[in-house]
Amino acid sequence: MSTSKVIAVMFVAAGGVVAQSTAPPPAFETFDAATIKPTAADNQGGRFMTMQSAHWFSAKNYTLRGLVMAAYHLPPRAVVGGASWTDSEHYDITAATPGEIRPNLDQQMSMLRSLLADRFKLTFHREQKELPLYALVIEKGGPRMKESTMPSDANPVLINRIFPGRVLLPARNATMEQFAAMMQRAVIDRPIVDRTGLTGRYDFDLEWTPDESQFGGQVPAGAADPPSKPDLFAALREQLGLRLEATKGPVQVLVIDQAKLPVEN
Repeated sequence: MSTSKVIAVMFVAAGGVVAQSTAPPPAFETFDAATIKPTAADNQGGRFMTMQSAHWFSAKNYTLRGLVMAAYHLPPRAVVGGASWTDSEHYDITAATPGEIRPNLDQQMSMLRSLLADRFKLTFHREQKELPLYALVIEKGGPRMKESTMPSDANPVLINRIFPGRVLLPARNATMEQFAAMMQRAVIDRPIVDRTGLTGRYDFDLEWTPDESQFGGQVPAGAADPPSKPDLFAALREQLGLRLEATKGPVQVLVIDQAKLPVEN
């Protein structure tokens, strides 16, 4: 992920020309302030996690398990343990970020990890297990993605837009490692290992028809408009020149030892 450049500013003072640097960027260890509330029972806004502005982080309609998956970049099968409420209670989080610089994704997740430990009293340990997983590989004929024209230090964009019967992913400035991490965290219930060997950053649009195993089963019902797209596996082959191969391998599993309901504020 990127770090912002420190810009040296030159100005004329009484004693001559003086060099002055802007303050160093914040460490992004914790949010400045955070509000946690139960998601409204009649929520129609779906689920999302994003920076609403340069200084406001927002997560809507997330269970604690979903927050842990996001914070530690893990798929559902790699987060185990915890009481039943970690899957049944949904929360909305709004948090202020420190400093004047917009935090990148890694920095956002670092602050989210601190919030989980502080407000949910989350503790855990890790174990290694042999699990089914997918390997992301290049399809015969090669990849069909364009090298990104965005600055290399620009934040990647990987946000799924979920409609009835259809998902659109407009990805920008994304590496294959970032793409695989997002897919295993948000879309597919298995770990995904990037084995494409691609090291660049890419712009692409992926569109497919989801099934009930994706997005934790939280896909809006209804007919697709426009007409149905191929399923995810076919869309990857046809639109990106990539393929998901089913295999097995060792996976680091996060085991929840303790978590407590947060106090509303």
